[in-house]
Amino acid sequence: MRVLVRRCWGPLPAGGGAGRRPSPPCRALAGLGGSPGGEDGRGIRVREKPPWRVLFFGTDQFARETLRALHAARENKEEELIEKLEVVTVPSPSPKGLPVKQYAVQSQLPVYEWPDVGSGEYDVGVVASFGRLLSEALILKFPYGILNVHPSCLPRWRGPAPIIHTVLHGDTVTGVTIMQIRPKRFDVGPILKQETIPVPPKSTAKELETVLSRLGANMLISVLKNLPESLNNGRQQPTEGVTHAPKISAGTSCIKWEEQTSEEIFRLYRAIGNIIPLQTLWMENTIKLLDLVEVNSSVLADPKLTGQAVIPGSIIYHKQSPILLVCCKDGWIGVRSVMLKKTLTATDFYNGYLHPWHQKNSQACPSQCRFQTLRLPPKKQRKKIVAMQQCIK
Repeated sequence: MRVLVRRCWGPLPAGGGAGRRPSPPCRALAGLGGSPGGEDGRGIRVREKPPWRVLFFGTDQFARETLRALHAARENKEEELIEKLEVVTVPSPSPKGLPVKQYAVQSQLPVYEWPDVGSGEYDVGVVASFGRLLSEALILKFPYGILNVHPSCLPRWRGPAPIIHTVLHGDTVTGVTIMQIRPKRFDVGPILKQETIPVPPKSTAKELETVLSRLGANMLISVLKNLPESLNNGRQQPTEGVTHAPKISAGTSCIKWEEQTSEEIFRLYRAIGNIIPLQTLWMENTIKLLDLVEVNSSVLADPKLTGQAVIPGSIIYHKQSPILLVCCKDGWIGVRSVMLKKTLTATDFYNGYLHPWHQKNSQACPSQCRFQTLRLPPKKQRKKIVAMQQCIK
């Protein structure tokens, strides 16, 4: 078994042989009890060059683009890069399934639901946004191991949410890494290919996902065209610069008005706003902030903002815009619409809630009518909130 681990994890000799053959050449793996007939110790014929037999693991829209590229390569009979393509995804509460399953069914590709991975023979596995640790026993079923299409410049942002954390932390450069999977830990294997791109200013995580998914799909096809050579030239990840990108919980969406700057709030909105709306508390009611906008200088010069004392969370309705202006640690953000029982524009919220409160409490301090940081329920309930939101998406 030690030889097999070394053989699967380590560099692979480049395949030889020129000219076209009816079927791809195979060879024995050294030290595995291979025979001159080109079989490893389990009787699996190991190919030296394309076309490859691929098992794909994926779930979401990012992974769907990788699967689309693999499928297009399989359909391209002239290039002969992929001979067989099957898919593993995870169960979904939606009857239609996740994007990867939808694409696979539409394209008439065999689909398995984790932990079922089928029983076929494959040359290489490919993972994109799968979110499950793969066992050593599973990885060893693939003569060329399993490749991962990861949307960050590893070792920065290891983990399940690299694109979200790229936007959340204001990174100016990002990229995609094609790496080889290792068992027991996420995103620590050798790098086979890595490309960087600038992060477009003010881009959302969803917009950045679209760009990176296309880049990653193209990079993967490039690696598969020279797979043995790519594995030979793999390099270990640096030990410096490691950061982690954990999953986002509902608690992340709660704005801390006293602690967060306007820039930090807008990064948060661009990072997770399409997944979990930002949340706050108003008069003991949870309010979701649906549409945030930057406040221009002419609005900031309004005497209503400069002529009164405000504290973080204070709300002012700006009729000319029309938006809600909310004070944060270092300035103001604008809110065009909110959800309180139902979706309300800024004008609706002012007419239905803010203005009546001020009329009824004319002697009260305006700060009593401010947004406050939402304190979520205990840990178990926070998990339920996230699960419910995922079902609704």
